[in-house]
Amino acid sequence: MLKIEKISENKKQYLDLLLLADEQEDMIDKYLPSGDLFALYDDDLKSVCVVVPIDSETCELKNIATYEQYQGKGYGSALINFISDFYKNDYKTMLVGTGETPPILSFYEGCGFENSHRIKNFFTDNYDQPIFEGDIQLVDMIYLKKDLPE
Repeated sequence: MLKIEKISENKKQYLDLLLLADEQEDMIDKYLPSGDLFALYDDDLKSVCVVVPIDSETCELKNIATYEQYQGKGYGSALINFISDFYKNDYKTMLVGTGETPPILSFYEGCGFENSHRIKNFFTDNYDQPIFEGDIQLVDMIYLKKDLPE
């Protein structure tokens, strides 16, 4: 039975999962305290995500991660559908930033996001070590946006 809940306390207990999507703990520490953390359970924990406000009209999906053995089973999409609905009365747009990795970009496009903009050298400027997704080194942050339904 699929269940999604908003976590208000002890958010760091989900660090192992958050680190799957953002490999550097001090980067997570920058957004976790001010972000809303959601956990998706299907019997046990499968996925988490963190959403932070950007301004009065925009929020950003900062982190979304599913345990590796559960990837590709729809949990990430279910979480995005849930938060899109959860925030539709508060914000007009949701942003998400990711590396230039075709499977991840197509996942977000499948969830209704479209290309927005890019921040050059984000990963090389902000992380202590090179970040790789498979054999692709992440350099630029690719931002996608999604209009939230009225």
